[in-house]
Amino acid sequence: MLTIGYKASAEQFAPSKLLDFGILAEQAGFDSCFISDHFQPWKHTDGHAPYSLAWLGALGARTSKLVMGTSVMTPTFRYHPSIVAQAFGTLGAMFPGRVILGIGTGEGLNEVPSTGAVWPEFKERFARMREAVTLMRQLWSEERVTFEGTYYRTEKATIYDKPEQMVPIYVAAAGALVAKYAGRAGDGFICTSGKKPELYTETLLPNVAAGLEAAGKPKPNYDRMIEMKVSFDTDKQRALEDTRHWAALALSPEEKMSVEDPAEMERLADALPLERAASRWMVSNDPEELVERIGTYVALGFNHLVFHAPGPDQARFLTLFGEHVAPLLRRRFG
Repeated sequence: MLTIGYKASAEQFAPSKLLDFGILAEQAGFDSCFISDHFQPWKHTDGHAPYSLAWLGALGARTSKLVMGTSVMTPTFRYHPSIVAQAFGTLGAMFPGRVILGIGTGEGLNEVPSTGAVWPEFKERFARMREAVTLMRQLWSEERVTFEGTYYRTEKATIYDKPEQMVPIYVAAAGALVAKYAGRAGDGFICTSGKKPELYTETLLPNVAAGLEAAGKPKPNYDRMIEMKVSFDTDKQRALEDTRHWAALALSPEEKMSVEDPAEMERLADALPLERAASRWMVSNDPEELVERIGTYVALGFNHLVFHAPGPDQARFLTLFGEHVAPLLRRRFG
């Protein structure tokens, strides 16, 4: 079964306007809605960075069936894992079966300014994430948790408002090591579209499969989620121009990973030509052609497609996509 989701652009819109878009997504027939958990946005001018957990609570209260979650949160620096477990325990208790915790190893743009911490190498970030997952699941399933890890500790900790069922943890990965962990320890896997095809076919998906095999137990409901960067409009030039708002996505990992200042991120993105800004996006005004391009990802095995539109008029995108593209996707892929 194909799941169609909406990516709420937290870095682009004020929280109240973004909430309207999330509500409209449910009305337009989307199945899920995910929001980034950024302390700082990708750009300084007109940027936004609402607190994702407060926003998810508001979205849950204003919708009835929309599945919602973070894409992605880093439960290891700004937050102690026990606080993340408490927050998602509350969300899971309030909105049972509708909440997903999407996590990643983090970026300096979010973690350094808010903590003043020295940004560690990947090895430590990955180790912290694994330990956080272990601790959070213990807190959701056990009564009194005394935990002594390398990075985190608790002393007879209890989550009093537990979710009715274990909150699914989806792991975002851009490389082989974390992809394998996502399969072995996660309930789902998250990545983004627009990369070289061999990254999905030779690195990410094979390692997710290897991790699932290593888990030693079947996961029939395992979700392979991908954020689809789509700029769709009936006006092709408008769809192309809309990608300027998210030019930062076209920066390479090497160009942006160590950037900790949104003003500097904005400067780097603004320097990119339109052709490069649009390179990470499927730009189209033809629903049939767009569905064909999206279908290449479905054929790879992705079953949860979360669509991120770059333009300022998100209501227009949700309406047009819901009317012209989503029905084609469902008819073709189930």
